[in-house]
Amino acid sequence: MTEPAEPTAEPTAEPTLEWTTHGVGPWTGPTPDDPRLDPELLAHGDTRNVIDRYRYWSMAAIVADLDARRHPFHVAIENWQHDMNIGSIVRSANAFLAAEVHIVGRRRWNKRGAMVTDRYQHVSHHETIADLVAFAREAGLPIVAVDNVEGSRPVDAAPLPRACILLFGQEGPGLSAEALAAADETIEIRQFGSTRSINASAAAAIVMHEWVRHHASP
Repeated sequence: MTEPAEPTAEPTAEPTLEWTTHGVGPWTGPTPDDPRLDPELLAHGDTRNVIDRYRYWSMAAIVADLDARRHPFHVAIENWQHDMNIGSIVRSANAFLAAEVHIVGRRRWNKRGAMVTDRYQHVSHHETIADLVAFAREAGLPIVAVDNVEGSRPVDAAPLPRACILLFGQEGPGLSAEALAAADETIEIRQFGSTRSINASAAAAIVMHEWVRHHASP
């Protein structure tokens, strides 16, 4: 069983943990001396959707640990139609440890699919594509648009840039003309069936994993 925390001082006895369907119960052994641990979670249990390494850690401690390891790719999503896929894309960005997620357009977005992972993932807002472009240029990040339009190259034909912004559009219409024009390159996912496109959140996960496959350390 994976140790739920990494105490700085060894406890005097092995704790007894009650594993539940949704995490772990209260810590029943000697209280570990570790500032990363949350007293409330130790007392009442940890049912959050986090990996075992982060059991009983405070949210601030988890974010700090993730910040020390984040990958240099960013994810941007156009939000003109309150797309329900945005939450799922944020969840995938957290899973693949993206540096930041940028919501372009409407400030409000459907967080249901994020499953509270937005608490651990940096998310910022840009009113327009022009604002995103200004951020990208200042940060020295090329914008890689993801859409199956004429001139797109297959995502697996060549490695994605190590530091970049992966830009995704809305379910159905895809990226806006302004977004495609602002991109430094456009990529697509190879498809072999009858459908014109795949789900936006699925496409985002595929592209992020392609980045990880080439650039992430084991």
